[in-house]
Amino acid sequence: MLENRDTPFADRGQVGIGTLIVFIAMVLVAAIAAGVLINTAGFLQTKSEQTGQESTAGVTNRVNVVSSVGVVGNDETVHLVNLTVMKNSGSGDINLSTATVEWLGPDTGTILENGSEADADHFNTTVIRDKQGSFPVLHNQEDRFRITINANKVGDPGGLDGGDEFTVKIVTSAGAMTYHHSVPPSLSGKDAVQL
Repeated sequence: MLENRDTPFADRGQVGIGTLIVFIAMVLVAAIAAGVLINTAGFLQTKSEQTGQESTAGVTNRVNVVSSVGVVGNDETVHLVNLTVMKNSGSGDINLSTATVEWLGPDTGTILENGSEADADHFNTTVIRDKQGSFPVLHNQEDRFRITINANKVGDPGGLDGGDEFTVKIVTSAGAMTYHHSVPPSLSGKDAVQL
């Protein structure tokens, strides 16, 4: 009687094995899908953190112009433009040796690179205050550097006349800041003017 396979229990055993195989297949598919979802979520989290850090750096890692002064020559035109710069609040280190300055004067526009002296193709950077000796890198909030642009050589010879307007864009690796300036109408008898 034990060898009779025509009993109803034999069919149920075969159905149970089939159900078990389907169940195992479903568990495997679910495990693979979960692995893919976890990897994708990890990748997206890493990308979003990186994007957030880059966006924050683009907003905060900027140069802030504290003051701008024009040095007046004997011909009563502004020959040199001195910009006192510091880093923005919350900013990381800013290397001015790799920065560029875009000059858009009343008559001409040009891109200047950092150089040993201010001429037609270069601006010059000097130290006003350097707390830890990090020049030309703005490292501390207290650091102050001077960017000098030779307006007499960048634009048309003769410098900036009274009432002239110009734009300076300081471009660093993190981003750019644009500053609009105007020369006071009267330069007579002055050695320097606030721009």
